Amino acid sequence: MNAHDSLAGRVDAVVIGASAGGVQALMTLLPALPRAAAVCAFVVLHLPRDRPSQLADIFGAHCAMVVSEAQDKEPAMPGHIYIAPPDYHLLVDAGPECALSDDEPVNYSRPSIDVLFESAADVFGARLLGIVLSGANDDGSRGAAAIKRAGGLVFVQDPAVAQSAMMPSAAIARSAVDFVGGLDQIAALLRSLSDPAAGSNATGRPAA
Repeated sequence: MNAHDSLAGRVDAVVIGASAGGVQALMTLLPALPRAAAVCAFVVLHLPRDRPSQLADIFGAHCAMVVSEAQDKEPAMPGHIYIAPPDYHLLVDAGPECALSDDEPVNYSRPSIDVLFESAADVFGARLLGIVLSGANDDGSRGAAAIKRAGGLVFVQDPAVAQSAMMPSAAIARSAVDFVGGLDQIAALLRSLSDPAAGSNATGRPAA
């Protein structure tokens, strides 16, 4: 994508994966999701499995969309951001609806970014946008490739400016992603979901 592209009318759902450094990254991106856009969003952030998460409350105070921790069999509604709870995989089922699983960890993680991305690609196909952010393993790279195979879009935080470069680097290495840029550039494209002019502030670099 280039500086003049817009996401308006192209996306029904956004999936975002992050690990080390992810809270700071999500604090930039999630508030950029416009309530007026007819999209829902799903987020996996690697968390300690043994204590409750406060992420929905933390992000909800800053977002135009409604933010909540995902519940099993909950319908996925436009204007909502669903956060994976600790120690459960978050998947998207037909409907669309959220699904939670306590299957074995994937890439040593539960929730797993790959599990979310792959399930969402099956449901939303070419109408899905996946975003891989800072992290210290390669979770998300396989899921990003699944989104591309389904015809969807993949954005990746520039490894050069990510707190932990390994996860975005792995996503870039595994498939041809659509946009690599800093958080402000990705946020500008997210704002273009409802404002086509907003994406004009996003200038990324080609993926290697």
